Amino acid sequence: MKNPVTTVQALLRLFLPHLLPPQLKLARLKLARLMLVRLMFCSMVASATVSPMTLVAEDTDRTTAQQWPTFRGPHGNGIAGEAKLPAVIDESTVRWQTPIHGKGWSSPVVWGNEIWLTTATPDGKTMSVICVARDSGKILHDVVVKQNAEPAFCHPMNSYASPTPVVTAEHVFVHFGSYLTACLNKSDASMVWQRLDLSCDHHRGPASSPILYDGKLYIAYDGFDQQYVVALDAATGATVWRRDRDIDYGTDNGDLMKAYCTGHVIRVDGVEQLVYPSAVATIAYDPKTGEELWKVYHGGMNASARPIYSDGLIFLTNGMGSMVAVQSGGHGDVTETGIVWDSKKSVAKKSSPMVVDGLLYMISDDGVATCRDAKTGEIHWQERLNGEYAASPILADHRIYFFSREGDILSIAPGVEYKVLGEGKLGDGFMASPAVVGNEMILRSKSMLYCVSAKSAD
Repeated sequence: MKNPVTTVQALLRLFLPHLLPPQLKLARLKLARLMLVRLMFCSMVASATVSPMTLVAEDTDRTTAQQWPTFRGPHGNGIAGEAKLPAVIDESTVRWQTPIHGKGWSSPVVWGNEIWLTTATPDGKTMSVICVARDSGKILHDVVVKQNAEPAFCHPMNSYASPTPVVTAEHVFVHFGSYLTACLNKSDASMVWQRLDLSCDHHRGPASSPILYDGKLYIAYDGFDQQYVVALDAATGATVWRRDRDIDYGTDNGDLMKAYCTGHVIRVDGVEQLVYPSAVATIAYDPKTGEELWKVYHGGMNASARPIYSDGLIFLTNGMGSMVAVQSGGHGDVTETGIVWDSKKSVAKKSSPMVVDGLLYMISDDGVATCRDAKTGEIHWQERLNGEYAASPILADHRIYFFSREGDILSIAPGVEYKVLGEGKLGDGFMASPAVVGNEMILRSKSMLYCVSAKSAD
């Protein structure tokens, strides 16, 4: 098959002179050049994003990840497939470690030999993007992308660099909340485009991660002062659509309206849906137009978990220790008709859950691990682990891993009976969720980036 870009180049050279009058020769050349650049960029973005069909079968796809392009991996659910990793992760399993300056809770994303992450000075005055070589731990790029004379307040539990980037074959998309959203060339970390005009009072600092789908970058701004979702053209940064949240928050207190969630695109009965939790409610949008498809009220605020879609159910946590399982396929307000089950028992406020073989797993902030029947919400087991938790669990090689804020790492066997496979400890604690590519786990602690190598696997 011929290269589509080469084919279009030939067609433009052949037909464009006949489409416009001779006096517009310069305009013709500029138009052709613009069309080619846009085609090449959009082609790259389309090939790098996860296909809609892949997103439907999230809990059954166990192939080993070859890239980890976004928060919680290629399917957005923390499942890393058949990667061969150690059951016990500690200093003896580390292949290399690299100090990361500043303070940042963004999770690492990986494409090929490049690991990308963001960081900021603790006071938020300097924001940076870092690229680390996966094979050696060497820092390839360390670029300041934003300086802030007077940053807004950020809660000590949060950081000014908490949103996770998105990486493709050629570009990396970084987000620092209302401070900056930008697209960088991977080759030299140079700026392709940036947006500085998307305002929002995060009140406690930014945390929502962007997602890339069908050539668009989606971001939620659920702030103290305003709440909206925006879709940006990934090639240019231009706004494709913006929708204010149509939610009855039941209050004028902006502190109760804020949220920090990352969206998720699913396909239900052939219809693509962009599911975006907020405070009090979750809304699903048409990803192409921003039209609201359905809405469910579940209460809460400060929601930060990424939604999970499995076997017809959408699992949502509300940031205040409660969750709901919503039947897919509804329209309009589905609060009274769509909630299959709900729970307030040991529900995580920060980390995202995961579904494996019909069982839903999560770790609460205070360290209670829970296994439930995903269809009914029935609890099979609950166990208290060491430490407190913010990072989300992952599944790799038939093991579920949990990472505490104090550095504890526990692996268990999936199933209706609780079975520990390994206990280890590493570094100064984890706020970021890990990435897994091939047979390597990339872990970001509060101060260090680690590569756990398959060479040490059991």
